Parts: sequence; structure tokens; C-alpha cells
Amino acid sequence: MEITKSSNPAMGGFNRVSHSTSRSNVMTLEGTTQKITLLLSLLLVFAYIGWTQTSTALLFPILIGTLIIGFVIAITLSFKPLWSPVLAPVYAIVEGLFLGLVSSLYNSMYNGIVLQAIMLTLAVFVLMVVLYRNQIIKVTEKFRSIMTLAIGAILIVYLISFVMGFFGSTIPQIHESGLIGIGFSLFVVTVAALSLLLDFDLIDRQIANKQPKAMEWYGAFALLVTLVWLYFEILRLLAKLRER
Repeated sequence: MEITKSSNPAMGGFNRVSHSTSRSNVMTLEGTTQKITLLLSLLLVFAYIGWTQTSTALLFPILIGTLIIGFVIAITLSFKPLWSPVLAPVYAIVEGLFLGLVSSLYNSMYNGIVLQAIMLTLAVFVLMVVLYRNQIIKVTEKFRSIMTLAIGAILIVYLISFVMGFFGSTIPQIHESGLIGIGFSLFVVTVAALSLLLDFDLIDRQIANKQPKAMEWYGAFALLVTLVWLYFEILRLLAKLRER
């Protein structure tokens, strides 16, 4: 059977798993939904814990540590997706701590911004579900190709910006609150939102292809990666708008 590719790097692991023929041990939408619910619950609990820890002297080490651990888990699962029943919950915990710390810092600078970001993220998620289920936006090969290019371009920009940060510099304007900076954030938020459609589509395809039941954790993990990205980018966009 054909395995469809996704521009979400986390989804690459689907291509490394053989199909299961046992109907009692295959991936289902209900099972995947349960797993994403569990991962989101873990993320929210540890986000609250992170929210309360901004006064600690270990703030910066925790931020860096959770960022690195989350990245390592994401890379590991792209090659070892069947490890996701163990590593996906760890990722949710780590990202929860990271987002809790970051959100608290943003909220201290822009009161109420976190609640706005959460509500907007939920609204975008619901909108993407409606658009996908009603086939208002269809996930075609052309759509996947365009999204792959867009996500790749964003990753390159962020990588260059990260490297430049070690030399006390950054890419001009895109991280600022001017029109270019806001326009860049709007573009990234749009790409992150549309990436949810790719996740929905690939999960559906892998269910149809009877992937092993353990891959429900991986599908939930991939969707969580996109939701975390979307929330963080919405938070950054709102902060830029507040600065104007």
C-alpha cells in the first residue's frame, strides 16, 4: 500500500512502520483521539507547574533543558515511531514545562496575552477540523508540496536566526513589531494552522492502511507538535501586536 508523506517532520515515522493485519491491533481514530487527549492533559498539568516556577534561579537552565530534550525526542521518534507510547508522554511533560515557563514570562510583560493565545489556538483548531471534515480545503499532493516548501523555509529562517544569535545578531525586522515582523508572524501562524490539515489527513490515511495500534501514540504526538508550534507562534504574534 502507498504511504503518503507529510511535511510535518514528526509524521515521517509512519513511513518506517510495517502494516498490521490484525484488526484488533490496528490504529483507529477513536484510539488516536484518546491518546491526544491524554497528551494534552499531561501538557496542561505540567504547563501549570512551569507557570509557577518563573521565580526560580533555574529558570534559564530549565528553559534550555526542556527545549533540547523536546527536540531530541522529536528527532528520535521520527526514526523510532514505535517508541512513542513511552516518549510521547515524556514530550508532553517537557513541552508543558517549557510552554508554562514561556507563557508566564510573556504574561508578565503583556497581561492577559496567554488566555488570548489559548483561545485563539482552540478557535483555529476547531476551524481546521471543520474545514478538513467538510473538505472545504482538500489535502492534495500539490497542497502537501507547497506546505513542505513553506515549512522548510520557516525552519531555515529560524535556524539562521538561532545561529546568528550566538554572535549577538539576528535577521533584521522579522522578530520586531513592525509591519514586516507582524507579516512574518502571520505567515508562520497560517502555515502552522494549515499543518493541522496535513496531520488530520495523514492520520486518516494511516488508519485506512491499518498501521499498528502503537502508532496511535505517534499520530497523537505529531498532532501535539503542531498544536504546540501554533500556540507559540500565536503568542509571539500577539506580543508583537501589543508592542505597536
